[in-house]
Amino acid sequence: MIYTITFNPALDYIIKPQHFKIGKINKSNEEYIFPGGKGINVSIVLKELSQDTTAIGFISGFVGKEIEKQVQKYGVKTDFIEIQNDNSRINVKILEDNQETAINAKGPYIEQKYLELLYEKLEIIENEDTLVLSGSVPNGVDSNIYEKICQNIKNKNIKVVVDSTGELLLKTLKYKPYLIKPNQQELEEIFGIKITSQDEALEYAKQLQSKGAQNVIVSMGSDGAVLLDENGYSYKIKALNTKNAVNTVGAGDSMVAGFLAGHEMFNNYEKALQMGVAAATATTNTLFLATKEKIEENLNKILF
Repeated sequence: MIYTITFNPALDYIIKPQHFKIGKINKSNEEYIFPGGKGINVSIVLKELSQDTTAIGFISGFVGKEIEKQVQKYGVKTDFIEIQNDNSRINVKILEDNQETAINAKGPYIEQKYLELLYEKLEIIENEDTLVLSGSVPNGVDSNIYEKICQNIKNKNIKVVVDSTGELLLKTLKYKPYLIKPNQQELEEIFGIKITSQDEALEYAKQLQSKGAQNVIVSMGSDGAVLLDENGYSYKIKALNTKNAVNTVGAGDSMVAGFLAGHEMFNNYEKALQMGVAAATATTNTLFLATKEKIEENLNKILF
C-alpha cells in the first residue's frame, strides 16, 4: 500500500473566462472543480496506474467533505482527519490564453490534538508499505513535522518519499528516505547555486545522497530529469515535447507517482524514471492530472 499525506488539501475551482478584466464583471465560459493537494495528486495518478493507495490528511467543514467525495470519485481510498473549525481551502484559478492567475486560500489551523491523531493513524502502516510526504505545511504545523513523522516510523521498514523544500526536506535526510524529488529551483535554493546542466544536477544530487537520501530525482522542467539511484548509478532523460502544455500544477506529483508505479511494475530504476517523466508530461497536457492512456502513450515515445 502507498499512503500519501496532504496537510492542507483544497478544492481547485478553475474558471475559464473570455477577455478577463480586473475590476469588472466577468463571465465564465467553462468551470471545473478538482481536488487539490500534492499528496492527493500523487494518489490519484497512482490509482490511474493500478496501484493501491490511501490518501491521508486533514479536512474541515463542507469543503472538506466535498474534497473527500472528489478524491474517492477517482477510486482512491481515504482516511482523512476531520478538523472541527473553519473550512478546508477553495483555491480559485483563472485560465485565459494559457496563462493562470491563482488565488490560494490559507486553510484551517491545525491544532496539536489533530496532529496526535495523525501519528495514531500512521501506526497502521506496515513493513514494505510506502509513505509519501509532499508539499508545504499549513498554520499550526512546525517545519520539523516530516522529521517527526520519520522519527515515529523509523523502527518499521517503510519506504519514505519526500517531495518538499528547504528544512522540511533536509531534516528528513538523517532517516534515509527511500526517495526525494527536489526540482531544479529547489535544489538551487538548497545549495545557493545556479544549475545549468543535468550533470551539475547530478553532482548536487550526490551531496543530498551523502546526507542520507537513497534515491534522488531532480526534475528540470523542459530540461528533463535526472536520477541518482541507491546503487550509485545515474540516469539522464530528456523532456518530451510540451509545446502544447496547458497545466504545470501536479506535474511533479505525477512524476513521483509514475516513478513509484514504474518501479513496482518493472523493478528497474531507469524504467521507473521513464515512467515518471511520461506521467509528468501527461499531466502538463491536460487540465487536471495524467490518465493511464496518456502516460502509456508518452512512455512509448520515450522507449521508441
